Amino acid sequence: MKNALLKTFFAAAALFALALPRAYADVRILASPGGEVGPFLQLFERVRASGERVVIDGPCLSACTLVLDMVPTDRICVTRRAILGFHGARSVDRQGRTYAEPEASALVLAAYPAPVRDWILRRGGLNSRLLLLRGRELAAIYPRCR
Repeated sequence: MKNALLKTFFAAAALFALALPRAYADVRILASPGGEVGPFLQLFERVRASGERVVIDGPCLSACTLVLDMVPTDRICVTRRAILGFHGARSVDRQGRTYAEPEASALVLAAYPAPVRDWILRRGGLNSRLLLLRGRELAAIYPRCR
């Protein structure tokens, strides 16, 4: 129970950090461990509707990467600290056991922009292993922030 509360706290803190726009109308992702998909979809829908640019300036893991589907590519940029982390979708049952959700993984993979999807597929697809896209490979897909 304590572990679940800590995860919820950190996910809420990450969402709070994501929702704080800069004075010049950027949404800056500094560190997001991911979490439940629903809150990220709601947040990124609001960001898309706002017209704000998204600056990925640190780790954006798991559900956070849905920003790539929700916000137009031309409104996303990355810094040298940016890291995108992908893995297969998973759920937790009533006994607290985690299990894979292959159908959800396929839907998420299909939603990513083609260059990201191709990068993931070249590394074996979405599964339990965390795939990290960063550095030159990431800068080849998304522009550096100015």
